[in-house]
Amino acid sequence: MPEGHTIHRLAMDYAGAFVNGTAPRVTSPQGKFSDAAALLDGTPLVRTEAHGKHLFLGFGAADATEAPGPTEAPDPVDWVHIHLGLFGKVTFGPAPAPPPTDTVRLRLANDTTYVDLRGPTTCALITDPEKQAIHDRLGPDPLRPDADPRAAHRRVSRSRTTIAALLMDQKVIAGVGNVYRAEVLFRHGIDPYRPGKSLTPAEWDAIWHDLTVLMREGVRNNRIDTVRPEHTPEAMGRPPRVDDHGGEVYVYRRAGLPCHLCGDPIRTADLAARNLFWCPTCQRGRT
Repeated sequence: MPEGHTIHRLAMDYAGAFVNGTAPRVTSPQGKFSDAAALLDGTPLVRTEAHGKHLFLGFGAADATEAPGPTEAPDPVDWVHIHLGLFGKVTFGPAPAPPPTDTVRLRLANDTTYVDLRGPTTCALITDPEKQAIHDRLGPDPLRPDADPRAAHRRVSRSRTTIAALLMDQKVIAGVGNVYRAEVLFRHGIDPYRPGKSLTPAEWDAIWHDLTVLMREGVRNNRIDTVRPEHTPEAMGRPPRVDDHGGEVYVYRRAGLPCHLCGDPIRTADLAARNLFWCPTCQRGRT
């Protein structure tokens, strides 16, 4: 499942292609989104937004891109809510768009670009109140300017659940997935099995700050890199990582391989229905 940086990158890419004063052609070749697509066809895409693993495409009047004044009501916007889930894919390409296959749930196209959405868990037309309800049930997202790390810490500091599980709970912190979870805990030497309430405020602040930096880099580079400059393949004289996920990491999907720092084998275990990776030597507490 894509992590939050991918969804924020998609929001940027949709905006770059379509939030330009033109009204994209909106279709649903698969047919599952046909009624909504017909309503949106020819309506400008005026806003794009991400919160955690949720993508929102806002369609409305062309002047809805401008923020309302203090006494003005916001212009009405129809939102397409997208959650890619495990199998969703988004593909951008240059115009002219090829004939669509019947697996395309949603296609946006203009004179320069087309983008196809396939296999999402969710693709639904929603109202502003429905969109707000989604935000309300999600934890703060390190990539959003309105994120409050204290809100996440309040949940963490009261919980006996492991910090590894809490970081994957989208109600606690939105957008963190299996890769960022494993890597940020390694980078701070934190045992993934520690209960959340055992973390000090300083440890939580360091985790939050690091996630913000790492995920912003993920948006910029469109891939996850978590190793510090002194631990890159070039700096350490080791072979680069070969993995279809790309990017240099410390522990993710490296079970049984030597830790880049101490040389001991990386461990793996099932936690909250996902594979956890950690170094029992560098991450103190569990052997």
